[in-house]
Amino acid sequence: MTSFIPKDLTTPVLHHLLLSAVAPRPIAFASTISAKAEPNLSPFSFFNVFSANPPILVFSPALRGTDGTKKDTLHNIEAVNEVVINVVNHSIVHQMSLSSTAYPKGTNEFDKSGLTMLASDTVKPFRVAEAPVQFECKVNEIKPLGTGPGAGNLVICEVLKIHIHNAVLNKDNTINQDALDLVSRAGGSYYNRAKSGFFEIPKPLSRLGIGVDAMPSHIKNSTVLTGNDLGMLANVEALPHKDAVDSFINDLSKRCPEVAKASLTEKHKAAQKYLSRGEVQSAWKLLLS
Repeated sequence: MTSFIPKDLTTPVLHHLLLSAVAPRPIAFASTISAKAEPNLSPFSFFNVFSANPPILVFSPALRGTDGTKKDTLHNIEAVNEVVINVVNHSIVHQMSLSSTAYPKGTNEFDKSGLTMLASDTVKPFRVAEAPVQFECKVNEIKPLGTGPGAGNLVICEVLKIHIHNAVLNKDNTINQDALDLVSRAGGSYYNRAKSGFFEIPKPLSRLGIGVDAMPSHIKNSTVLTGNDLGMLANVEALPHKDAVDSFINDLSKRCPEVAKASLTEKHKAAQKYLSRGEVQSAWKLLLS
């Protein structure tokens, strides 16, 4: 057995060990709003429920590991002591991942991720309409746990109202776990789907994805492509150049002559197959042809 003393490790190394060993962890998809009424949406996996009487959820937005600065979520809840904690299921996991991108301050991650803002009943921050469960909360306390990069900030939230989609409720108003289809976080690029186990999503943090809001309308309004499909497509830094698109289509047409006559719906279905194999650039080239 190899043993470690935390103070002897760098913060990134310790962070990796902790997150890989304490897993899977539930995800708090936290919606906040700034003092200027700017919406913000970001996921946090330092999260759990700690009490039923009163109903208390706790999550921790850590200081940035690069420079120790506060994330927008923390700034917002310090200014407006309210948050909506949305539950993440498999159908929105790629959009959730995209929202963790370090977009400039003031960027609306709802727009970037293609998720829908839904007005709350008791708090100012918006709910994620696509999330199967949404908790409207007031922030009772923010407890700093340290001062340097990676230091956590314990946010103690009291649940004021719970919204649950009927699709995940049983007749007796208990939650159907199969229908809920929860996703949790593990170390590195790993996630865990409650129904089927671990899978990977490439981290978006090292680049700025174009976002769903920057997509051509026929793609972001597709009746074929799912939210996860859009999340994968939106996590590219730039669209393929026309020359690359033409070259791809020419090569594809030699093998599949019917591509030239394919309808928009057929192209979207074919692009979806590329996405299912993780071939995002190929999907983009087909969609832009």
